[in-house]
Amino acid sequence: MRSYQLYLIEDEFASHYLGRERMFYQLFLEYRQTKGYLKSIISKQVDFVTRPIPVLRIHQLLHQQLQKTQGFYVDNGSYVYKNKTNNSSAILKVHERWLELESDGQIDTETVFFEILRKCESAFLAIDLESNKYGWLKPIKERKFV
Repeated sequence: MRSYQLYLIEDEFASHYLGRERMFYQLFLEYRQTKGYLKSIISKQVDFVTRPIPVLRIHQLLHQQLQKTQGFYVDNGSYVYKNKTNNSSAILKVHERWLELESDGQIDTETVFFEILRKCESAFLAIDLESNKYGWLKPIKERKFV
C-alpha cells in the first residue's frame, strides 16, 4: 500500500525551492516524527510554507470529473476509486491543510486523483514518507529572465 500526503505550497516558496524539494520532504518528515515543544515550532513552519486546501473547489472538481467514472464513489467524506479489472483502489481524504491519498495495486488508480488535482492548483507537493518519495503533481517551470 502506498500513502501520500499532499500539501499546497505557497507559490513564493514553491518557485524559490525549485529543485530543492528534498528540503520540504525533510520538513514534513520532522513534523511527523517530532513531539512536544519542537513539534509546535515545526507546525508553525509547515503552516507558513503551505496554503489551506481549497476544499470546496476540490470537492466540485472531483465530483465533476469522476461522477461518471465506474468504480468511483464517496464514502463518509472520502473519495474512493476502485478499478475491478486490475484489483486496484485509491482513497482520497480531504483535510483543511493537506490531502491524504492511500492506494493499493496498480499506480493508475492514484494517477486518476493526481491528474484532477494538478488541474486545480499548480503547487501541490506529494510526499510518501514511507518510501522516501516526493514530487510536484504539476512540475513548476523555471522562470527565464531576459
